[in-house]
Amino acid sequence: MEQNEATVTTKEGATALITHHVREGKEESYKDWLDRVASACQSHTGYLDMHVIKPVPGVTETHSIMLRFDTQKHLDQWLESDACQSLIEKVQPILGQNEDIYIKSGLDFWFTPKGAKAQLPNCWKQFLVTWSAIYPISLIFELIVTPSLNYFQLPNNLYVSSFIVTGLSVWAMVYVVMPRYTRLVQRWLFD
Repeated sequence: MEQNEATVTTKEGATALITHHVREGKEESYKDWLDRVASACQSHTGYLDMHVIKPVPGVTETHSIMLRFDTQKHLDQWLESDACQSLIEKVQPILGQNEDIYIKSGLDFWFTPKGAKAQLPNCWKQFLVTWSAIYPISLIFELIVTPSLNYFQLPNNLYVSSFIVTGLSVWAMVYVVMPRYTRLVQRWLFD
């Protein structure tokens, strides 16, 4: 496809995320094109829904489309269908620039620096970097959470402490550790 695209598979199905830069003055044509996409998708097997996120003036210039299907197979069939390919051809004159394709799944977003053009490190490197970050973080939070539960006289059982430790660990991984850690080891990751 000639746009940014990320495909995510979950228990609820499969999702394609597509971003477009629309040429100035072509917003109405793009809106009409989106209506045609929605209509075409509705008749395709496995279609669940479509969401469009419009640009926020002064913040972003891209339109984002989220297409959800019940299975990866049905999503792939849609993306490869004649109807989809025809819609892609029709939108090209409306777009402001050629787009690159981005495919992301699982935790790959931690390992793809901005502008990496879909380059992903080997899985074993992703495993080592993730494990080397999660292990100390979970130990630190465990050392903080257990005494805190005792201090505040809250139930200190495996389920409560694990719930808190994993929540804090994931928060730290996503917002604090991995953005910085992947920059630090970027050269090794992408060798």
